[in-house]
Amino acid sequence: MDTHYTLGIDVGSSFIKLALVDYQEQPAIKDILVEKIRKRNPTAVIDKAVNTLLERNTIEYGDVLYVASTGEGELVGRKRGHFYSMTTHARGVFHHHSDAKTVVDMGALYSRVITLETGARVKTYAMTGQCASGSGQFLENITRYLGVTISEVGPLSLKSNDPAKTSGICAVLAETDVINMVAQGIPTPDIIKGIHLSIARRIVMLLSKLKVESPVYLTGGMALDEGLIEAIREISSERNMNLKVYSSADNIATGAIGAALWGGFRHFKLLDQN
Repeated sequence: MDTHYTLGIDVGSSFIKLALVDYQEQPAIKDILVEKIRKRNPTAVIDKAVNTLLERNTIEYGDVLYVASTGEGELVGRKRGHFYSMTTHARGVFHHHSDAKTVVDMGALYSRVITLETGARVKTYAMTGQCASGSGQFLENITRYLGVTISEVGPLSLKSNDPAKTSGICAVLAETDVINMVAQGIPTPDIIKGIHLSIARRIVMLLSKLKVESPVYLTGGMALDEGLIEAIREISSERNMNLKVYSSADNIATGAIGAALWGGFRHFKLLDQN
């Protein structure tokens, strides 16, 4: 079968993301699949997700031109190559936003700021520590204390009138703060907005450290959180950074898209050399 597809597989700590890219003409995203893997066998989830994505596009695994992994790629058994997540997020953003100067990958365990050179090449980067209270996993843990879903967090944050102050030192202290706030009867929107501002300060600190340029595009699961996006805009404005901050298209699957695109680049480059 003559196919024109590459497959990117991004394995994170909470989700696996897959992107199927069609190279028949200009590279175009054919399909995306996102599956939660926490507390499940990641290898089994990956295999099932790959089969699901290919079956619904009537493609056989052996007909895919290039299968590329990123993230925790050692869990992907059948692949031709692996790409570092910084390069895949950069390339994934560039596919949708060729004007991008800066990428902020906001994942489950940390946030990372990446500055770009011409052609989606990584120039510099900086990241938060994994124990910091500035990750998607931390935010998800907080929702359990507050009795809300992760999808409700953004809209609730935007309703805040008096954001609470939370500890920015570490996740353990911040979670203790939240428990105390709930006991004190502080409104949920104000607690969430306080958390968002705390996370935003960490991210803006990295943006300032690297002296980034606009536009800034956010990727990862937290890029779906409109309350956090607004908090980043607020903190950067307070510091007179004048940054234009946006959530990237297909934000949660950006790494997988970038892996599929770099896989295609490598595949056709090797063909040209032969």
